[in-house]
Amino acid sequence: MAVIRVELAGRGYDVQVGNGLLDDAGSLAKGFIRKDRVAAVADRNSHAAHGERLETALGATGVGVDWFIAEAGEGAKSWAVLEKLIDWLLERGIERGDHIFALGGGVVGDLTGFAAAVLKRGCGFVQIPTTLLAQVDSSVGGKTAINTSAGKNLVGAFHQPALVLADTATLDTLPPREMGAGYAEVIKYGILGDADFFEWCEANGAKVTARDPEALQYAVTQSVKAKARIVAEDERETTGKRALLNLGHTFGHALEAETGFSDILLHGEAVALGMVLAARYSARQDYISLDDAARVTAAIDKAGLRSEIASLGMDCSGADLAAHMLHDKKMDAGTLPFILLSGIGAAFVDKQVDMADIAAFLSEQLQAH
Repeated sequence: MAVIRVELAGRGYDVQVGNGLLDDAGSLAKGFIRKDRVAAVADRNSHAAHGERLETALGATGVGVDWFIAEAGEGAKSWAVLEKLIDWLLERGIERGDHIFALGGGVVGDLTGFAAAVLKRGCGFVQIPTTLLAQVDSSVGGKTAINTSAGKNLVGAFHQPALVLADTATLDTLPPREMGAGYAEVIKYGILGDADFFEWCEANGAKVTARDPEALQYAVTQSVKAKARIVAEDERETTGKRALLNLGHTFGHALEAETGFSDILLHGEAVALGMVLAARYSARQDYISLDDAARVTAAIDKAGLRSEIASLGMDCSGADLAAHMLHDKKMDAGTLPFILLSGIGAAFVDKQVDMADIAAFLSEQLQAH
């Protein structure tokens, strides 16, 4: 088991990574349980796959579980579901000193974390991420949010978990497509800030998505270490350092919006395509070589992820995709910062990008290959 400390000003928390951690949740999380029952949030898939294991683990320490079960998918990150969850928590007498357990992927973590952030002006929560994407990205760092009709993650709060238990054994139940989507967030850490890790991913990516235990443990641990360092430097994304974690996301969110935030394109798949676009646009601006952009594309392609937006068959223009970006929550004073590359393992924030040029570039990509 690996333990990574996320150090924040005056506080911090541990992210534990290992095989079988869920079965020890009663002892590992005992410091965050004050009563004989805990409130836990899951979606139908995570509850069916792992709910009994959590009940057994907590039951061994004399603690019962009350469940709030949401439907699976992005639809659960809504005002309506948030309201139901908060009412449910209040009915159960959740106090500020209590901790809510989130068992599931990024949707469950985001929903639970935001509810915890606003309930009685803030109570605690414990993250038990059960997808690769959640283990390496969304469960760490304290970003919580719901979606609205205007766009994704536009209403939320920074609210750090008290503990993260990343049990790599829970990934055994993930469909291959979900593993691939999660792997996109793994390789992201290499592309944006660690050339050596990117090389490791080039050589070992197939082992990660095939759930090789040693490769998976290393990939999750290194990813969490990278994110913990960045979050410690820029918790609330005010200095620009944490913004680097958005590599691929501005392009990716536009693709998600155009495909209706549906199963046509999973979030991780959108990020993978977004990183390819960011690399190619960086080459277009002469920030990196065409060879480096090709390496990023090849690494994404080798992992079994889409690397061409033309493959989505979208009936839209580059201008349509660029228009989606104008709803991005990172808009500042009418400009949209882009995360681009100056090399493999070297990302930077560019606040001078011409949106007309972005539209033209995306039109070229839609017609290419």
